[in-house]
Amino acid sequence: MQKVRPKHLDLTKIRLPWPGKVSILHRVSGVAMFLGLPFLLYLLQLSLSSPEVYASCKQFLTHPLVKLVMLGFIWAFMHHLCAGIRFLALDLHKGIQLHTARTTAKAVLVISLVLTAVLGGVLLS
Repeated sequence: MQKVRPKHLDLTKIRLPWPGKVSILHRVSGVAMFLGLPFLLYLLQLSLSSPEVYASCKQFLTHPLVKLVMLGFIWAFMHHLCAGIRFLALDLHKGIQLHTARTTAKAVLVISLVLTAVLGGVLLS
């Protein structure tokens, strides 16, 4: 007897568990940091070139849309860091039980958002 398999994959009906969501967000945050790093390095290079350019870079960073993008970079770094620590622990066979894995996945999401709010408040205010 053959199994009846779906002919198309409806991504809106798939419910991932928390560890799966953290894993996907870990990859998304890695891509965001990879794509954003050249922009941040260019901005750093510009700001170090002269006092006038530094002032214009500082003024550029006060725009609300730029602050939102920078907050996204902060989240990407915080989430990638927290999830990376979790994955290192999993590689050491710590927290691989189902309940612990779900708890640590939720903790990664909460901790990364709290750290983003704190660092965003301190750095972008």
